[in-house]
Amino acid sequence: MIDLKQLRENPERFKTGVQRKGMGVDVDRLVALDARRRQFQTQAEALRAEQKKIEKEIGPQIGQLSGQIRKAAGDEKARLERSLDELRGKPAALKARIGELESRMQEIDPELRSLLLQVPIPPDDDVPVGSTSDDNVEVRRWNPPGFDAARPFKEQRGFAPRTHVELVRDLGLADFERGVKMAGSRSYVLTGHGMRLHQAVLRYAMDFMIDRQGFTPVSVPVVVKEEAMEGTAFFPAGREQAYHIEESKRGGGSDLFLTGTGEVGLMGLHMGEILDGAALPLKYVTLSTCFRREAGAAGKDTAGLYRIHQFDKVEQVVICRADEGESRAWHAKMIGFVEEILRSLSIPYRLMQCCTGDLGVKNADMIDVESWMPGRGGEGPDGRPTGAYGETHSASRLYDYQCRRLNLRYRSGGENAFCHSLNNTVIASPRVLIPLLENHQDQDGGVTIPAPLRPYMGGRERITPPAR
Repeated sequence: MIDLKQLRENPERFKTGVQRKGMGVDVDRLVALDARRRQFQTQAEALRAEQKKIEKEIGPQIGQLSGQIRKAAGDEKARLERSLDELRGKPAALKARIGELESRMQEIDPELRSLLLQVPIPPDDDVPVGSTSDDNVEVRRWNPPGFDAARPFKEQRGFAPRTHVELVRDLGLADFERGVKMAGSRSYVLTGHGMRLHQAVLRYAMDFMIDRQGFTPVSVPVVVKEEAMEGTAFFPAGREQAYHIEESKRGGGSDLFLTGTGEVGLMGLHMGEILDGAALPLKYVTLSTCFRREAGAAGKDTAGLYRIHQFDKVEQVVICRADEGESRAWHAKMIGFVEEILRSLSIPYRLMQCCTGDLGVKNADMIDVESWMPGRGGEGPDGRPTGAYGETHSASRLYDYQCRRLNLRYRSGGENAFCHSLNNTVIASPRVLIPLLENHQDQDGGVTIPAPLRPYMGGRERITPPAR
């Protein structure tokens, strides 16, 4: 959530941010509603002060008039009683007026809050301006020794690459038909060494973050209340992507939602809390099952493991002090962790600086990591895919946007400040199995298992094709 004080001081910054992110939020309407509400609030506070002053002053006057009334008679007594009623009525009149102003503020609040939740954090000035992911800018790329993703796979490896769909079919690593039978489109079942490889990459990523980077492992709920989704800024903008459990219609206390990332649970841990600044930064990592409806993705990547409804993800989150330099430094470190993992697995990748229109509501900056997948891309002269990069990770810098919504603060020098937060995928599977299988496939149709994963595969070095 944005800082209303900053909005009042510089509304043009937020209007520019909305425009650059391509979002239809009426900032002028928000500014006008805020000004109107503050006007009513100022009037109400002035009337409360007047009410308090009158109540203090009229006490002696009421006592004096009451004494006079006891001694008076006839018209004089009636006059004094009218004066007493008028005196007593002044606080009541002020109270009624205050009530009217409070009612008018309450009428404004729903629309004001709705607009506040929609206004995105403005993108950083060094983020390139653009409309879609097509406008993202490549930062750098990495290839393992002896391989160049810019050159044809067959030219370098001596054979045409199989797609991951072909590999998992021929090696018995997944069963799409039975997955769809049970759960519908974009569903799958990992089988045999496919399931073992899935577990291996997740365990390797967790151990890497815990043992080598000092992150604290945490389990998180994957079914959460709306407050957690709204607080982490996945609602209202991403509501159509979440699976909704309507508990309220079944007599439950509140509706629940399936999370699309472990970030929701990790950030929700401390919602509404004031942390000790000396304990920052908090470095959390979790492994959770994630659910996404993929609304609006009809016809996109319908085959295979790329765009699916359910997957497992190792997610890293850092909660730090409200310092832009510290946030930027952590952003670079978190991306570096991912690069180290991909390099250890010999998966070619590139970093893409997301443009303003591809940042989403909550990110001031975001870097996507795209892994090279030989089985993607358009058809070459031989009718086989030419290969393409596909997104496997996203690293986000949010400053205090998320923490304001979560009311997550820390104590510093006798004052409380909103924390900064960052998040980044460590590894998401089974999507990461696509570049892993396709880049490590052998001419005989088998797959060589990268060395870091072998301890998690019982020492196995290869997944061999069945004897024919």
